[in-house]
Amino acid sequence: MEVEDGERMKSYRELSRDELLELQGALNKEYADAKAKGMSLNMARGKPGFSQLDLAMPMLDVVNSTSDMRTVLGNDTRNYGDLDGIGECRRLMADMMGVKKDNVVVCGNSSLNIMYDTVSRSMTKGVNGSTPWCKLDKVKFLCPVPGYDRHFAITEFFGIEMINIPLLADGPDMDLVEKYVNEDASVKGIWCVPKYSNPTGISYSDEVVKRFANLRPAAEDFRIYWDNAYCIHHLYDDEQDEILNILEECEKAGNPDMVYIFASTSKISFPGSGVSAVASSQANVDFIEAQMTIQTIGHDKINQLRHSRFFKNIDGLKEHMKLHADLLRPKFEAVLDTLEAELGGLGIGEWTKPKGGYFVSFDAMEGCAKAIVARCKEAGVVLTGAGATFPYKKDPKDSNIRIAPSFPTPEEMKEATNLFVLCVKLVSVEKLLEEM
Repeated sequence: MEVEDGERMKSYRELSRDELLELQGALNKEYADAKAKGMSLNMARGKPGFSQLDLAMPMLDVVNSTSDMRTVLGNDTRNYGDLDGIGECRRLMADMMGVKKDNVVVCGNSSLNIMYDTVSRSMTKGVNGSTPWCKLDKVKFLCPVPGYDRHFAITEFFGIEMINIPLLADGPDMDLVEKYVNEDASVKGIWCVPKYSNPTGISYSDEVVKRFANLRPAAEDFRIYWDNAYCIHHLYDDEQDEILNILEECEKAGNPDMVYIFASTSKISFPGSGVSAVASSQANVDFIEAQMTIQTIGHDKINQLRHSRFFKNIDGLKEHMKLHADLLRPKFEAVLDTLEAELGGLGIGEWTKPKGGYFVSFDAMEGCAKAIVARCKEAGVVLTGAGATFPYKKDPKDSNIRIAPSFPTPEEMKEATNLFVLCVKLVSVEKLLEEM
């Protein structure tokens, strides 16, 4: 049914009603068989798999009851002090983020926590002396879509209006970004995942980064929230995306205070027990630390010491990430190979082919994403909820689905993708019959 005209795959849109009905019957039988297998797999979030977590287990032996707990400068990590993080961990995170050590503040276990605090601080205390956002009539954020659901959850929590910005192959639609930022003083920020973006896996081009740096915001308190979560998360040694240093570009453009950069080791060491950091201009760092002196005595310096001694330096960090890539690559290839083999040429879906990061983004026919996700769940595979990659969980086309290959084994991933493509085919046929 799906192969005609020689070797060309026949698009589902080219099929007659009778052909679609015949195909629907066959697919329904396949789906019933798939449900009978009793699969149980949760792929809702980009969680590292067990084998990835095992890579960092020796870190737990680096610091023990007999260890010297002092930093290279002699500060005792068991005691108070080093509010902005111990020096060796600041150096490690600075090198990972590609910035200067003096621009870095090492915090707790989650960069999401820093992002939340940064928005919360802006609401109550303003940005470096500006009017607190809570006293303004309207506060808006730009949201490249599809994007990261937890970013959108933060701004929604604080009642900030979110504006969709299409995410293109080289980054956000900068014509729209420039129009909003340069003309509307109520636009206070934009969420960005610039490298191996969540969920599409694209990386921002040099031109896009430079256009960001050269924005001329109508609001003095506008900031770019640059979540470089996947800055060293490559899948291939010989094919690695690189992006320009946004902090340096902002300095060159005369906008040194316009960006906050966030990163963590959550998908490098242990999610929930890693270290996170924010990098920005000295003025922004000073403003952040002024709040931190009220908020905390200091973050977990023993954990910072553990990470610093385990990875040693940026080279050790990169070597560790090669081990992660070796584990992740077969899972991504299981997804991409299956999508191409089963859906290539059918005209019922498009997908990204990332070189790094944690996700594959799939765009189904318009109006099909929720039904596909529901079908998968009914057969035992839980995906990220349809709509999650858009503000307010509202995908205007009901099309985008985020696939997270990291947690299952390669064999489980293959099986799950087989079920996924079956559901895509079935829902697409139903949609086409409905349109007829």
